[in-house]
Amino acid sequence: MVGKAKSKKKVVIRPPAKPFISGHLWKPPTILNRMPEPEGVKHMLEMDKDLPPKIAEVAAKQGEDPEKTCLKIQQLRDMIYELGGCEPHRMDDDYLLRFLRARFWKVENSYKLMCRYYEFRENNTDLYENVNPMTLRSLGDDNIITISPYRDQEGRRVLFFKFGNWRPSKIPLTDLFKATLLMLEVGSLEPISQVVGGIGIMDLEGLSLNHAWHMSPSVAQKIIALLVTCMPVRTTAIHIVNQGWVFDTVFQMFKPLLKDRMGERLFFHGTDRASLHKHIDAEFLPERYGGTKPEYPYTYWLDHLCGNEKVVHELEQLGYVADPASEE
Repeated sequence: MVGKAKSKKKVVIRPPAKPFISGHLWKPPTILNRMPEPEGVKHMLEMDKDLPPKIAEVAAKQGEDPEKTCLKIQQLRDMIYELGGCEPHRMDDDYLLRFLRARFWKVENSYKLMCRYYEFRENNTDLYENVNPMTLRSLGDDNIITISPYRDQEGRRVLFFKFGNWRPSKIPLTDLFKATLLMLEVGSLEPISQVVGGIGIMDLEGLSLNHAWHMSPSVAQKIIALLVTCMPVRTTAIHIVNQGWVFDTVFQMFKPLLKDRMGERLFFHGTDRASLHKHIDAEFLPERYGGTKPEYPYTYWLDHLCGNEKVVHELEQLGYVADPASEE
């Protein structure tokens, strides 16, 4: 049995400012009509609870046993009540299931993850509360961040970052965190992603000293928390491409924060596309990285996610706001 959380106060998530109202969506037609989706491409979440056979096999290897699912969920729920290290805003089976899958069905580790998750939320309320996802469209317009509408050979979503396109004078660093966090929260809704996790490709072409000035040890810690230690969806690998000497300098801040297992998830490829293809098949990569796929902007995801009532409900429970008028 794990001990109580070290902090004296419980980590409590405040309820969102507005309750969910059925039909109150972020999808005004003027937004959805801005960018027609390419034929045959669907920026939609796969929220079917029944896992595809291949993913079910992976889940079984990770310790998922349908006959013990209810027992494990109840054990986690009991531990939360007994130890009181956090007070989740939800305690239903589907929600607790995310944390169990993220830690391979080890109840104690799942409880610790949940405590870290809520501690992160409490310490970073500005990334959640009263954040309107539609105000983050500029990150898609500038092609700074996006996520693939397809999955790689292992069933994982691919999150792309192009930090060289980021103009700090136009877009604050906080918005990059908000957009990344939004994608991770949304990713945790997909049962497939709960099992196989996701991967990130950080394209550092064009990274300059101007970008480096905005990095600090606290920023590095927040990045590690988001991608490795605090979210109920695993980032199984981070691939660094097109890096140069500026990154080598910035990376010195990260090294002391990386435990051995974290370091094992980092792969450095430079401009060697063959090296990248050893991990991600070319058919699941954009042409920019030696693949066959086109690039799709972040705005496709925003438009469709914010038009999904179930997703809106989930996000509003976390404190996001559904107010299309505030986009302007």
